[in-house]
Amino acid sequence: MTSTFVPSADALAQGSAVHAFCHALPKVEIHCHLLGAIRQDTFHELARRSGGISTEQIDGLFAHGEKRQGAIPGLRALENHVLRRPDDLYRLTREYLEDARAHNVLYTEFFWNPTGVVQHSGLSYAVLQDAIVQAALDAERDLGIVGRLVPAIDREAPPQAAVEMVGWMAAARREEVPGIGIDYREGLGAPELFTQAYADARAAGLKTTAHAGEFGLPWTNVKTALDTLQVDRIDHGYTAIDNPELTERLRKRGMVFTVVPANSYYLRTLAPERWALDHPIRRMLALGLKIHPNSDDPTLHNITPTQAWAMMVEQFGCAPAELRALMHNGLDGAWIETGRREAWRTEWDARFDQLLQEYFPSTPAL
Repeated sequence: MTSTFVPSADALAQGSAVHAFCHALPKVEIHCHLLGAIRQDTFHELARRSGGISTEQIDGLFAHGEKRQGAIPGLRALENHVLRRPDDLYRLTREYLEDARAHNVLYTEFFWNPTGVVQHSGLSYAVLQDAIVQAALDAERDLGIVGRLVPAIDREAPPQAAVEMVGWMAAARREEVPGIGIDYREGLGAPELFTQAYADARAAGLKTTAHAGEFGLPWTNVKTALDTLQVDRIDHGYTAIDNPELTERLRKRGMVFTVVPANSYYLRTLAPERWALDHPIRRMLALGLKIHPNSDDPTLHNITPTQAWAMMVEQFGCAPAELRALMHNGLDGAWIETGRREAWRTEWDARFDQLLQEYFPSTPAL
């Protein structure tokens, strides 16, 4: 797949070379939650059919000021009340992939928590997985974006539910479903509770990642994800930098961190005038950790892949040329075959050089 893009009128209308450059970059997105990418009108339409959440509640989920709120109430409403048919998951997946492709995302691994949807819809995991995978295959054919599903453990559910989820995956194995994650509120589900599920996943040949160190929780959660869960990459991981020895281990290992520039915890807790200066992402860059920016919950947090990348320049001090390393980090962290990774690395480097010359002609390439 080649990478010949033209910046959209939308990106250029912002009057920002940084945004136009970041829009045009070929990208992977390896930290995005499918339900957090739902379009507002789709949420309304599905909720009108199933009930369980009011129009006002839905609109409130999308009404964010400068400090974005958490997405969890919206995700839970979708699981508990709204998603009832395989077509619902197909639609959400197709629309997310359309929206991501509009920002020149060429490859994405997106999370979906099956436990709640299976419980409340009465449908089997296999049926729901097949709907999501079919949408991804159709989008790859029609749009040129590769979508991969990463079922995620609901850490607020009992650990046995996580073991059950991995069992579902093993019984209905698809190559388009390369691994597992874990998310929801970290304080309600310490990583060590899910050791068995992660061991089962590894035994089944699945890749692994985990949300850890997300909500200001201690660096020990990141260490547990690394040493006990034995993850292949880490989602968020910000508090790892509170322990110099752990930071150095992660740096030497080349662990990829999927960071979220618009993370709601730091937007809520850091002073506005210090937010960009004190944010862990800035320190992770300075310490030489391999980070990759992502949108996380794009519609519920009012952020796009383009904006996530632009924030690395506008908020966290990256020069445009330094984004090449972050682009490479995404390719390194993605669960793709080596041949495709290396082909894209060559193609995307050439495209990066072209865009850098187009938007920042006086900047030397790195």
